[in-house]
Amino acid sequence: MTTFIDKTVLLDEQAMHRALVRIAHEILEKNKGVDDIVLVGIRSRGVPLAERVADAIENIEGKRPPVGVLDITLYRDDLSILSYQPIVRPTTMPVDIDNKIIVLVDDVLYTGRTIRSALNAVIDMGRPKSIQLAVLIDRGHRELPIRADYVGKNVPTSSKESVNVKVVEIDDTDQVVLRQEKE
Repeated sequence: MTTFIDKTVLLDEQAMHRALVRIAHEILEKNKGVDDIVLVGIRSRGVPLAERVADAIENIEGKRPPVGVLDITLYRDDLSILSYQPIVRPTTMPVDIDNKIIVLVDDVLYTGRTIRSALNAVIDMGRPKSIQLAVLIDRGHRELPIRADYVGKNVPTSSKESVNVKVVEIDDTDQVVLRQEKE
């Protein structure tokens, strides 16, 4: 198993907050308001990030978009590599997604495989008007033709680095750390 050591703090608590508020403004601008928008957080760290973007949208517009929770475990193409008995957690969608603008929210965009899985899961639930993608960090290295519509920070990385997003709801701190593979 590869081990990593912390190298650099990319975003602290305030920088994460500013990035998420900027993403909220961009979502509102592109979609001309909050109508028909449904934010969908990809488990696990995409969920609290989606809630925070929804809070920011509510502070800006006075109206909060619904927030769904998406578990993509069974849609992953590496499921057999991960575990013989995967842990599947609930997916919850507060509204019917037909003809809605879905904004998938995740912490890090890397190869694009997680997002491909999320797209399949969403399409299995209905027929949205459109699907957009918001990520806190885009680190490059795409294996699929997927790009984010909204990005908190672009961080070019090497294959020997990883990006670790920590959120207070799960990790007791807000921080994004660039990690280096330990030799």
